[in-house]
Amino acid sequence: MKWCDYNHNVLEWGSETTIIPYKSPVDSKIHRYFVDFYIKVRNKDGKSSKYLIEIKPERFTKPPPIPKRKTKRFINEVFTYGTNQAKWKYANEYCLDRGWEFLVLTEKDLGLDKYG
Repeated sequence: MKWCDYNHNVLEWGSETTIIPYKSPVDSKIHRYFVDFYIKVRNKDGKSSKYLIEIKPERFTKPPPIPKRKTKRFINEVFTYGTNQAKWKYANEYCLDRGWEFLVLTEKDLGLDKYG
């Protein structure tokens, strides 16, 4: 992440350094969620804020459209969506407990949608 390396307001950052346990809706077992990024930034007021950030294509942030036939692909997309929702719920709670913020960013948030 060159942006983090070269931005003087980024005080700390890491990739997949934060691991959050979550209960999967698929098998009801506890799994480990490796969040994409941890970032600590200096705000305009000089104070700092900490964020956990997940990067996902926008289509993975919404429930899959219901097709006429329930294909294997559709079932997998439902499982993936449910798993992501569980991960993000636990990540949000993790951040709230610490005074951090959890963000899910998509290609649109990153300004990459115009290239697809």
